[in-house]
Amino acid sequence: MGDDALWDQAETVMSAILEDIRAQSNGKVKTGINPGEGAFYGPKFEYVLRDAIGRDWQCGTTQVDFNLPARFGAFYIDRDGEKKTPVMIHRALFGSLERFTGILLESTAGHLPLWLAPVQAKVCTIVSDADAYAGEVLAALQRAGLRAETDLRNEKINYKVREHSLAKVPVLLVVGKREAEERTVSLRRLGRQEQEVMPLATAIERLAEEAVPPDRRVG
Repeated sequence: MGDDALWDQAETVMSAILEDIRAQSNGKVKTGINPGEGAFYGPKFEYVLRDAIGRDWQCGTTQVDFNLPARFGAFYIDRDGEKKTPVMIHRALFGSLERFTGILLESTAGHLPLWLAPVQAKVCTIVSDADAYAGEVLAALQRAGLRAETDLRNEKINYKVREHSLAKVPVLLVVGKREAEERTVSLRRLGRQEQEVMPLATAIERLAEEAVPPDRRVG
């Protein structure tokens, strides 16, 4: 779609933008031109991401579209009072959302930050005597806006920790008889061996703050 002059103009402008991107990123963003890869309706930018095992995936695009404005009969009045057909620029920030999510999971090996994880915390009991307290911990987490679940199964705590670690749950709050009596939790982070015992209120405060997406945090 469109005439040669329009394509040449668009390609010239977009090539200059590529140079600006390369310069402003100090070479951190690699750019290139793929001749013949433009869509029939106009040239486009493609954003290619590399996954955890080195595969390249084309995700988002910014596209110059000569086709739809003409088909819609869209126009604007220029400075000389004449009708002109505009060029549409449309974009797909992530490409296919499912594909982008898959790349995100592979690139992080499933180790998502707390604010992004589907299940942010699991409350795991050591003994059945702590079941009631685990329910209180779960309720406190949910009141703070956290996506949390309990694991009250009659299984050894090492089994539970291993299972939820393989499922990439960012935080485990382990509670037993002592934690129930002292109103504390044993906090375990994904990928770390050490655990930290702290008052329940302190754990809730820390996790609630961490669960806020970065762009919504104050200060």
